[in-house]
Amino acid sequence: MPLTRRSLLTGAAALTLSGRARAASDVEVAVVGAGAAGLAAAAAIRRTGHSVVVLEARPRIGGRAFTDAALGPDAAFDAGPQYIHWAERNPWKPIALADGVRRTDDEAGPWPLVFLDGAPASDADRLRRRTGFARLSAALDHPAAADRSIRDAAGPDDPAMLTAAQGLARLSLGEEPERVSAADYDQLWSGDDIWVDGYGALVTRHYAGLPVRTGMPVSRIDWSGPGVALDTPGGTLRAALAIVTVPVGVLAAEGLRFAPALPAETAGAIEGLRMGAYTKVGLALDPDRLAGTDLRDAIIVRSGRPGLTANLEMRPFGRPVAVLHAGGDGARALCEAGEDAAVAAAADEVAAIFGAKARAALRGGRLAAWWTDPYARGSYSIAKPGRLSARAALHRPVAGRLFFAGEAAAGGGAMTVGGATLDGQRAARAALAALGA
Repeated sequence: MPLTRRSLLTGAAALTLSGRARAASDVEVAVVGAGAAGLAAAAAIRRTGHSVVVLEARPRIGGRAFTDAALGPDAAFDAGPQYIHWAERNPWKPIALADGVRRTDDEAGPWPLVFLDGAPASDADRLRRRTGFARLSAALDHPAAADRSIRDAAGPDDPAMLTAAQGLARLSLGEEPERVSAADYDQLWSGDDIWVDGYGALVTRHYAGLPVRTGMPVSRIDWSGPGVALDTPGGTLRAALAIVTVPVGVLAAEGLRFAPALPAETAGAIEGLRMGAYTKVGLALDPDRLAGTDLRDAIIVRSGRPGLTANLEMRPFGRPVAVLHAGGDGARALCEAGEDAAVAAAADEVAAIFGAKARAALRGGRLAAWWTDPYARGSYSIAKPGRLSARAALHRPVAGRLFFAGEAAAGGGAMTVGGATLDGQRAARAALAALGA
């Protein structure tokens, strides 16, 4: 665009506003949330020499990328993400290679056991499942003009496709198929997956040393003035601008408030998304009690209300641990029941498959209850049917001083650590441009 007197005056006014904001600030950029997006944004800003601080509600960094070692270092498991998805363009692939963390992209091995309502699946059951997934995949590969749900894409008259839709939505997205936009699912990036032994720990190691204030939840952001003011238990922090990376579940629940209220476009984008409930229960095992037992992974499908579709992961990376993965309303029920009940339920599933010997080998459990976690309010973001544009709408800054970032705004990289990282870097570039950097 050609320079004119008007554009020059407008630019000067913006620089004056930015100068006023910085003069009254404790820091130039405040980042809210020390998950992958917030850490990536802070690292990018710090490299330019601008002042930045990250405010994190938890006593640790990493957010939903968390390796839980409470059952002992030998039984540590990733309570959140564990795969570097679409590794061909994921920034975490070179980081993992340089770090030397144990990893594998080899998924060869025995087929998992399949249990339907407590009984081993027959050959006919397995064939129906494969056929249902094949038909569902074909339907999702040709999305309709309307932004319908995955449940609608499965059609009303094919029980095998409905079962496949439930399995896909619950175990890939953490949600029930009627609540997931098929068009949003279609736009997600695909590629090779790399399984990482301790993805959360890798994130923590990589970003160690950043200026993060843990145990510092932000309850309110006032953006009525030339900069922003963030209310925390340690007092009010003033910044020229803020990058907000908390999960959309926290924003929707008003765990973080804004004054004045967010513009309709931003509020509508938040309303167009919801949080899935992908949940894990880790169970520590006594390997001496399981000698000679065929500890294969298992798929568990239980009907009822709510239905439970789960994957039982046995001894990941050879560790003496079993991890139950569940999603959707069945996972919500596990979270709402609390840790003791969820661990008991997971132990029942292990015993139903591997027998009393396996139950006797269990020596403790942990619930990754993202759905009831006040700093997450769910596992990762899901676009509602008909709300395909919600993710992109979160990219638009508010008043040139509020920027939103995270996996929810990552488009094809949504629901992943890699997507959150790339979106945090995008938000940092936008913030630096607003600072005139």
